[in-house]
Amino acid sequence: MALADKATFNKRITKLYSYWKDEMKDIDAISTVITGEDDITYSKGSHLMVWLFGYELRDTILFFTQKDIYCISSKKKTDFLRPLRDSLSKKDDLPNMSLHTKAKGDSGEGLMKEVVEAIKDDCKTIGHFVKDPYQGPMAKAWKAKLKELSADIVDCSPQVAYCLAVKDEAEIGFIKKVSQYSADIFSKYVRNELMNIVDEEKKVKHSKMSASIENIVTDGKKYLLPGMEQDVVETCYTPIIQSQNYSLKFSASSNDNKIDYSNNSSILVMFGARYKSYCSNICRTVLVEPSQEQQDNYDLAVTFLESVYSEMKEGEKLSDIYVKCVSLIKEKKPEWAENFVKNIGFATGIEFREPSLLIGPKNETKIKKNMVFVVQLGFTGLKSGGKEYAIMVGDTVLVGDSGVSVLTPSKKKIRSIGIFLKGDEDEEEGEDEDNIMDNITRQSKRNTVLENKLRYEQGNEATRKEHQRRLTDQLNKEAKERLSAMKNGVVSKKKARAIVAYKNLINFPHNDSDIKDLKIMVDKRHDTVIIPIFGMPIPFHISVIKNVSKSEEGEYVYLRTNLNIPGSAVMKDSDLPYPEATYMKEVTYRSSVRKDPDSGKVPATNLNNAFRIIKEVQKKFKQQENEKKEMEDVIEQETLKIVQTKGVPRLKDLYVRPNLSQKRVMGTLEAHSNGFRFHNNHGSTIDIIYSTIKQAFFQPCDKEMLIILHFYLKHPIMIGKRKTYHIQFYTEVGEIMTDLGKSSHMYDRDDIEAEHAEREMRQKLKGAFKNFIEKVENLTKGKIEFDTPFRDLGFYGVPYRSSCLLQPTTHCLINVVEWPPFVIELDTVELIHFERVQFQLKNFDMVFIFKDYTKKVEAINTVPMSSLDSVKEWLNSCDIKYTEGAVSFNWAKIMKTINDDLDGFFEDGGWKFLDPPSDEEEEEVSEEEQDETWGPASEEESAEVESDSDEDYSSESEYSDASGSGSGSSEESGKDWSDLEEEARRDDMKRAHEDEEEAPMKNQVRTGQIWRRRHDGMI
Repeated sequence: MALADKATFNKRITKLYSYWKDEMKDIDAISTVITGEDDITYSKGSHLMVWLFGYELRDTILFFTQKDIYCISSKKKTDFLRPLRDSLSKKDDLPNMSLHTKAKGDSGEGLMKEVVEAIKDDCKTIGHFVKDPYQGPMAKAWKAKLKELSADIVDCSPQVAYCLAVKDEAEIGFIKKVSQYSADIFSKYVRNELMNIVDEEKKVKHSKMSASIENIVTDGKKYLLPGMEQDVVETCYTPIIQSQNYSLKFSASSNDNKIDYSNNSSILVMFGARYKSYCSNICRTVLVEPSQEQQDNYDLAVTFLESVYSEMKEGEKLSDIYVKCVSLIKEKKPEWAENFVKNIGFATGIEFREPSLLIGPKNETKIKKNMVFVVQLGFTGLKSGGKEYAIMVGDTVLVGDSGVSVLTPSKKKIRSIGIFLKGDEDEEEGEDEDNIMDNITRQSKRNTVLENKLRYEQGNEATRKEHQRRLTDQLNKEAKERLSAMKNGVVSKKKARAIVAYKNLINFPHNDSDIKDLKIMVDKRHDTVIIPIFGMPIPFHISVIKNVSKSEEGEYVYLRTNLNIPGSAVMKDSDLPYPEATYMKEVTYRSSVRKDPDSGKVPATNLNNAFRIIKEVQKKFKQQENEKKEMEDVIEQETLKIVQTKGVPRLKDLYVRPNLSQKRVMGTLEAHSNGFRFHNNHGSTIDIIYSTIKQAFFQPCDKEMLIILHFYLKHPIMIGKRKTYHIQFYTEVGEIMTDLGKSSHMYDRDDIEAEHAEREMRQKLKGAFKNFIEKVENLTKGKIEFDTPFRDLGFYGVPYRSSCLLQPTTHCLINVVEWPPFVIELDTVELIHFERVQFQLKNFDMVFIFKDYTKKVEAINTVPMSSLDSVKEWLNSCDIKYTEGAVSFNWAKIMKTINDDLDGFFEDGGWKFLDPPSDEEEEEVSEEEQDETWGPASEEESAEVESDSDEDYSSESEYSDASGSGSGSSEESGKDWSDLEEEARRDDMKRAHEDEEEAPMKNQVRTGQIWRRRHDGMI
């Protein structure tokens, strides 16, 4: 059994006792008992234990008084509760906990007697959970002991349930995850399975379909959300599938009759997943070839459900919500009132159905914020075409500040959930129904899924386009506000470092012999070159020297030095301390190669030495500057607080990237109080403080050869002599390299055993990593959460040099298997543009434009065209704007132009220039082009036309005269057929080339055309 969460326990016990003092003043004590004989999924006692301790403690008695908590249980459970008892003893405003350990096999009657003696004077009224089963000798003995107190025993279930119905942040997180899990299973499995059954005319029992859903819920790994664990997922109840003899109760069962998917039939699906004891539920009705009346009725039922959602607000009575719903039904469809369900929902949580919080006509309880409800509306006894059917629709919802939010967002509209067997053309033709039914074959019925999927995809594309259109306006508005705020705010500009050779005259080497002799002298200590100018030694810092060159011409050596002047990369005009001063660009010295007869030295030696030393100092200075630049954003982490106990979360036999040395060395990763420490067998260590971690990822070994923990940091840290934002710890799961020369057989015993051993190792490693992750998340109290990539949403692309699988996570798009890793945070992305999207191409490119327009865009190249729709769907679900085009852009020039004139960019429509034109805009452009081609001509144009016409006429007359009076045939004076054909071919090629160049530009939006005319040279 894992360690108890003391913080959560203290928070919830405080909430319980505060509610007790305010709302249950007439109750002196609360009693509950859970025994091993109780074989029941939901009970108030179990609910209370799980809520407080995180676990259900069997064979345990809990007795709460206003001052003390008494617990009778086995040694293992009292040991589990001991840290909680110790934490309570340190708080004056909370009760004390008294633990009583019973021996194995003992009913605990002696301990019960001690507890009863201690409480007999303070307990006049005892609350208990009347519907909980009291089975087994322990429960019966405790019940008998309570009767000896001669106290009033009352039911406190409604009061405790109301207290526990208001969920805290952790509970809401669990319910959101499991609700999304239920919705994904319906959308991606249940609906598709029903479509296949109808399409292939399978004879499937309701009970078999129910069992398959239950198996998927308990073992649906591919539908799990990041951070969810399969071993703590179960069903709330046995899934219910009905297509005949409808019963809209959760106690109904799926019978062994075959699913009826004939025309006008309805298939009811109800199921719910449970994660870490927290429940969810989803209810949908799948209509098969519904009539228009059925479609209208279904849409009306969805409207009634949405009206219930709009009424569910904090402070509203549950009875008022039901009454308003019934009134609306009587107004819109009065004949449905008698077929309506008796209640339309209930509160849920650890206990699936809370009876005291039903949304019914007699419940006066008021809704509170952060309550979670299962809401469902149902109608039975409906008829269409002489056939009886039912409709039931429901979701899991959370009550918030501004109403409810639906936690099971699976689509409910008829176009998304209905199954249509016939095409629209068949309905319009109005042929005889008997003839149509006779002509239906198995092949025609196979079109069911195809037609339905096409309808779904067309609706999806239209929804995507509409959503993207809204995102465009929102994006431009938010970007303009964000950039204007940055513009008006104080932007800290990095000040350039002053170039100073000597800070004072004391440091100047006055006594050096070279300076006295007016020779070139290099001061290595101060990175300065001192050269004589007009008889004065002048110091120049090495950074001012652009380059130096030496040449020999005859008897002389020339040393030429070029200096950085205003306007160069090093010296910006804005950084000049004396803008009106005169700057020297170049200086050249000449010296003889002949020996001086007086000194016996070669004068050119000074220039040769100066040239060599200047080169050395320049190289050293540049290296130092690069190191300083590299270390600019590196911060010093706080000291790691080491935990000396043995229970530190630990992962052994890991490698690290980037490597600490040239050779890979295994090491151990440990989680301490405020950070991680990795140490290898050579004594090298890496410390990562929790506060420096921006994103943490867990890459499982499913279909991969590595299992990885990857950290993306807020600030870089130094690994060896290099800084890095990314650091990962991994281990290899199988053989990275395979011996192709080894001959093997598919039934080779050694190979089979090796595969079996590899599978076991994969499971073992996954378990170890998940256990480590869970301990770290508990240790950091949720500050560090590991995100797992969605492999099903992954697509291949080339972010750097090689193709790799890019996988979305909750907040990022990543690839951490290849090195260097690729991580883009979606919150920092402004929009994504797809380039080279053409029908004849197999691949396209993705360009990420960031909200920080000064940041360089990122690109993923060579993404398969088959992934385009899935990528669009993913981006649309993340509310990220995307555009597409047939050409590639020069993004460096585009972003520079945007940054130079942000106001003008947004006045011209902002990012709308990337959107494809709508039909109306295309018509406007074509009309404008027509208007431009026709109109009254100016005087100059008229004169040109007249002159052209005169020339035409004169040339025609000349031709007629020549033809009339000249000798010889016309073929001799004109071009032959081969010349004419060659000329026509060249004209055709030129016209086709011009059309290809103009085609992409015609596909741009009008605003984009205007914007591009201003800023040329971007494509």
